[in-house]
Amino acid sequence: MWHTLGVDLGSTTAKAVVVAPDGRPVSSSIVQMGAVSKKGVERAIAAALEDGGLTRGDIVRTVSTGYGRRLVELADRSFTEISCHARGAVAMMPGVRLVIDIGGQDSKAIAIGQDGLLDRFAINDRCASGTGRFFDVLSRALEVEVTDISDLAAATSHEAEVSGMCATFAETEVISLLAQDVAPADISAAVMRSVASRTVGLVAQVRKNTPVVMTGGVAQNASFVAELSRQLDLSIGHLDEPQIAGALGAALIARDDYLSTVPDDERMQTEWDRQRSGSPIESCQDCDGAAGDDRGPVPVTLMPTVTRV
Repeated sequence: MWHTLGVDLGSTTAKAVVVAPDGRPVSSSIVQMGAVSKKGVERAIAAALEDGGLTRGDIVRTVSTGYGRRLVELADRSFTEISCHARGAVAMMPGVRLVIDIGGQDSKAIAIGQDGLLDRFAINDRCASGTGRFFDVLSRALEVEVTDISDLAAATSHEAEVSGMCATFAETEVISLLAQDVAPADISAAVMRSVASRTVGLVAQVRKNTPVVMTGGVAQNASFVAELSRQLDLSIGHLDEPQIAGALGAALIARDDYLSTVPDDERMQTEWDRQRSGSPIESCQDCDGAAGDDRGPVPVTLMPTVTRV
């Protein structure tokens, strides 16, 4: 049985998702990297295939996305993060109207139309202070793991004044604040407010709408999600595996692309199998990769394999 593969090569992680002919996710993997790395991509792909009990010979189409998408030599086609995160988010939460993705190098607000297709978007790719990289800088300055930033911010007791926080000089400024005896928890909370404020500005460019979800690694930062929800005055939906949304979208686009080349009888058989299995993924050959429907979410709690390069 054939499968398709989606690869999302970001600035700090490589993600891979394999989907079956009916659109069901079969396996996934996340590889932590120090920087954009072909080695990381290879390990992510190998881990996803191994987890699904597959070989490269089982993959009929591969689509890459992400900051380093053009470095994925295995890819047949490449799509932007906008298209893939929109498609993946709609598959994971049908009916979603706003997707917020904060990546390592940029942040994005993506509006989804009532038809489940990408409508419009806004992107910040010029200032790192509104991106995931800012949290990496903060964790290094505070000498804590980036995964501990959320708990640290939740313990704040005073509202610190942090003005003009720039990622380029953040480490120096944080050290200066620590020297002024400002608590690390208060600094962390102040940074959360700063990044959330910038994100709200992005959302304003595409207009607020609900339901809304976050994708990407920062979506796992509970303190930031709570702060962004407060500033937006909106409830932000939860995705079990927000980091693989882009790779899932890429895999589904790869599936649609492959189905557009197969004989009608095979395509009809695949559609019949999908309906029989209850999978909600549409075979929309003419869409831009952001289609969805209202029959319920794709089961994407895959417990991805996570490794470090």
